[in-house]
This record gives sequence, structure tokens and C-alpha cells, in this order.
Amino acid sequence: MIKTQIQLPDRLYLEAKRVAREREISLAEVVRRGVEYIARAYPPVEGAPGTAWTPPAAEHLGAFRASVENWRDIASETGP
Repeated sequence: MIKTQIQLPDRLYLEAKRVAREREISLAEVVRRGVEYIARAYPPVEGAPGTAWTPPAAEHLGAFRASVENWRDIASETGP
């Protein structure tokens, strides 16, 4: 488990302490449950910063029919 430090506005801190007291759980547990809730409400966004891009799965298109000698010419072709 990672230990961290956060800052809360006074009003929010008092509300969190109230919830902890009424539910007889720790303030840390209130915060953990809050983060779990918000993480479910906001699933990861595809292409968001920090997410790794992975190429789409390749399709099997059969054997490549051009000879190795022609690969450079084929790669240099433009247009359909």
C-alpha cells in the first residue's frame, strides 16, 4: 500500500470525518472508498495521456508473393 498526503478544503474534511464517525471506519477508508467510486465512474479514456498505444491485431493475408528483390520498388510506389 502506498502512503500519500492530500489537502482537503475544511468543509470537505469535516464531511469526510463525519462519514467516518457515522460509519465507524477510518478517514483513510472513506478516502479509499471515494477514490474507488470515482475510478469506476470515470473509466480509462482510450488515447489519454499516459496510456500506451498498441497496434491493431494483424490479419492473415496469405503469403507475400513479390520477390525479395522487388520489395524496395513496391515500398516506394505511391497511389493505388
